[in-house]
Amino acid sequence: MTYRVCFVCTGNICRSPMAEHVFRRRVEEAGLGGAVEVDSAGTGGWHEGDGADPRTVAVLEENGYTSAHSARQFRASWFPALDLVIALDEGHVRELRALARTPEEAARIRLLRSYDPAAGDALDVPDPYYGGIEGFEECLEMVEAASEGLLATVRAEVEERTA
Repeated sequence: MTYRVCFVCTGNICRSPMAEHVFRRRVEEAGLGGAVEVDSAGTGGWHEGDGADPRTVAVLEENGYTSAHSARQFRASWFPALDLVIALDEGHVRELRALARTPEEAARIRLLRSYDPAAGDALDVPDPYYGGIEGFEECLEMVEAASEGLLATVRAEVEERTA
């Protein structure tokens, strides 16, 4: 049974596609590519069908990641098929919880940086959209740092299912 993770930000062109590509690589490197499916979406549909922001693409490619992407809007109907819905900031958590139809669906929503022990209380990944390339580089650092803890959690849950 495939374990499904969906990263969610505002427009699905900056933070969530970055998290998707970074985490997909971590999953593949861990040998879990056949067991874990990774994707992303936005809380809004303004950019549906668009590629990732060129600054996201540049930062991903400069750091050896893939970057192919087509933005889409998160739908409440997706919850039953997802194991984890990873929000990039508290605003996304609130919007996703409003979409959740049951307490079980709401329980699947987590903040990405909650998987980074070094994050402390600063759990939001700031939106880099209105700034320069430095914000996208900072976003990548935060995503990479949290991906290790998230991978450990996903690996444990996948192993539990197959035990």
